[in-house]
Amino acid sequence: MKIQSIRGVKDILPGDIEKWQWVEEIARNVFSKYGFKEIRLPIFEKTALFSKSIGETTDIVEKEMYTFTDRSDEQITLRPEGTASVVRAYIEHKMYNPPSVVKLYYMGPMFRYERPQAGRFRQFYQIGIEAMGTDNPAVDVEVMTLLIEFFRELGLMELELQINSLGCAECRPKYRETLKDAIRAHLDDLCQNCNQRYERNPLRVLDCKVERDREIAKELPKTKDHLCEPCQTNFKQVQNLLDTTGTPYSLNSLLVRGLDYYSRTTFEVVSTGLGAQNAICGGGRYDSLVEEFEGPPTPCFGFALGMERLISVIPFGKEVDLESRPDIFVVSLGDEAKEPTFKLIHDLRKEGFSVDQDYAGGSMKSQMRKANKSAARFSLIVGENELKSGKYLLKDMETGSQQELPANDLPKAVREQLANS
Repeated sequence: MKIQSIRGVKDILPGDIEKWQWVEEIARNVFSKYGFKEIRLPIFEKTALFSKSIGETTDIVEKEMYTFTDRSDEQITLRPEGTASVVRAYIEHKMYNPPSVVKLYYMGPMFRYERPQAGRFRQFYQIGIEAMGTDNPAVDVEVMTLLIEFFRELGLMELELQINSLGCAECRPKYRETLKDAIRAHLDDLCQNCNQRYERNPLRVLDCKVERDREIAKELPKTKDHLCEPCQTNFKQVQNLLDTTGTPYSLNSLLVRGLDYYSRTTFEVVSTGLGAQNAICGGGRYDSLVEEFEGPPTPCFGFALGMERLISVIPFGKEVDLESRPDIFVVSLGDEAKEPTFKLIHDLRKEGFSVDQDYAGGSMKSQMRKANKSAARFSLIVGENELKSGKYLLKDMETGSQQELPANDLPKAVREQLANS
């Protein structure tokens, strides 16, 4: 029986994985500059964690979660997103003691049962950030500017930061009812999804992707016109701080989030060169989620981005060297050289060199072909003559030049050649 991967998941093979590793390395470097530390989360959690945090009536909970009953009759779900797990860990491990701003980031796979299509997978990967413990708008702006710096390090330049405010527990319910009243007059003209969202989550009508619905949404009441005074002040402070950093942004009154726990500042980063599906990251503030899980009052701000989407828009070019290649490819000639060559390779690796070889042996010509294919910087030729003389032949694979190096000081000599190449 021929077994293939499950529909909607994919292997990330050598040749592609180097791109992922490069992005992850830059993420770690940029995030650490801002004081964020990595957290590694379980792949699966109790189902109640996600149904409560994401919202019982969301498409994720109703249609997309991978949920099963384990052997202890516990309802288990493969994580569809990362924020809920971070909140659970924050409370479980009492990370709020002593009180301080906790800055965390995560990377890893998420799972949603969606119809596989370009850019959408059932197992997909996210990078996310959560800043937990303050409602200071400086944190909102710090996270958004961190994200812009991260993207620019990746070579993404045609970016636009869009922001909005969703209000808080005081003003949002009133706005929600005002919005529902306004939508009611357009139900016959709105798509089926918007008719379903109307009762459950009317804010989602604002970000419908159907063009006709978007035109209707533009005429609906805006959140910015229904904010309470504290939310107005908060949103103005966010804008002032963005101005202070010189970060360009625009106000997008149709920008909402699909998950129930968001409040106040919400944002997206879009690429101006990608057409209609141009969003590459979204996030915002969620100030009540920790309390909903019986934790202390903990205002939070964060984002999550999809790795597949991000990888697809990065302009990988010659200036980004992703090629993984050995420093040295050892060419072993003759039976007498096999054991000494094995020890030599072992010793070189202990000295910090990346070393490869042709395990099948073969002629000098065939091994050199494999050395060339490996893109190694140097080849080191070890045969009976070299073992007797105590000198190995090092060949520069780019220039073709060769020189003899003493066996008793080989690591130092090779290191000097690599430094000078």
